[in-house]
Amino acid sequence: MPSSSKTTVALFNYGGGMRGLISAHIMSRLEEKTNLRISDMVDIFAGPSTGAILNAAMNVPNPDHPGRPKYRARHLVKFYEREGHRIFPADRNREFRGIIHDFNNRTLKISQLNNLVRRGHYDPGYLSRAMGNLFEDTKLSDSLCSLIIPTYNIEREKLDFNDADTRADQGIMRTRKNFISEGGHALWLKNIKTGYPANAEFHTPQVSLYDAVMASCAAPTYFPCHHFNIRYRNEAKPRSISGIDGVIFDNPCISYLGAIRQHVPQDHKLTMLILGTGHTNRSVKKEDWNSYGALGIVDPVNDLPLINIFFHASESALMDSFASEMGENLFVFNKSMYQTNVKNLSTQIDDASPQNLEAMGHFVEEIMEEQKDSFEEVCHILVNNRDRKEDEIRHDTLAGRMKYYMSVISRKEK
Repeated sequence: MPSSSKTTVALFNYGGGMRGLISAHIMSRLEEKTNLRISDMVDIFAGPSTGAILNAAMNVPNPDHPGRPKYRARHLVKFYEREGHRIFPADRNREFRGIIHDFNNRTLKISQLNNLVRRGHYDPGYLSRAMGNLFEDTKLSDSLCSLIIPTYNIEREKLDFNDADTRADQGIMRTRKNFISEGGHALWLKNIKTGYPANAEFHTPQVSLYDAVMASCAAPTYFPCHHFNIRYRNEAKPRSISGIDGVIFDNPCISYLGAIRQHVPQDHKLTMLILGTGHTNRSVKKEDWNSYGALGIVDPVNDLPLINIFFHASESALMDSFASEMGENLFVFNKSMYQTNVKNLSTQIDDASPQNLEAMGHFVEEIMEEQKDSFEEVCHILVNNRDRKEDEIRHDTLAGRMKYYMSVISRKEK
């Protein structure tokens, strides 16, 4: 990283459904300690799923004061506590689903059971209403700071890579450096306001925060995919997107390499703050793995071991190099949910029970106690970054006024 007094601060919020309450509590602590809003202190917000909800909400402008945020982090704490049981109502069929899963795949043909297993886990209408109330008609382009919302588009047949070797006129599939560009792909919906690279803000798609966040939250087996349209500047037709949860591919390492680093000015030092929702990666004994069989490795009865690996493998592969590159400029507030003294703490992303809400609050207390020194350091960095942002605004304002006055003087001399 460059040695510079100039700093860019990026905040990454993990996904995790109801466990987003953990990140909301930590952000609330940051705002209470600094007496500032998160959007005052951070330059770039990134993260999938429930993290996208938090990031987008922190960047909604106040309709009465457009340059100021509408919500405080404590409002999002109340949001999860109030809306969680509506979005994830108590599911009496959860255990039954696990029991019949294996049998249904092999032998059962009863339509009711097929519908129970194959349809979305929860009614998306409750999530839709909650997101509609939270974001109303706010557009991605309205975000107060740079905002990056990931989703995975499952439908699109081709990506529009521009390569010198492209032979579209001869019917040859478009590629970049001989990588096939057909099929579903990761998609970052971005509104970049760092000024880097030049004119980055002109590449913001026309899309509502509601659609962007709904797509990033469409967790497979919990909600259906979210279908919507986006339009980029100078494109004649909108693009059709069928998005599923950004957690499918996104984590802090991927976001840094694929979406954040390219928007940090070259003379800036990047400080990255990562807020976790509880670490849930777990090992599997070789004896258990070998006994699961082809279906057992994806069975809820066995806690979905292969799915767990898919979600954590890329991060585990990149974390060492990512942490090494970031060095002392990386701050992570998270801990294992399997190594805690908190009782009644659930790892499930859809547990909105009062007991789990209370347990997550205690879990945050553990994180804060274990990382109190880092928390103080982060607060200092964030306040300094707010001061830097305000200095730049004053400088730009003064430069603008000087330019205006010089133009007036020049016209008078003529």
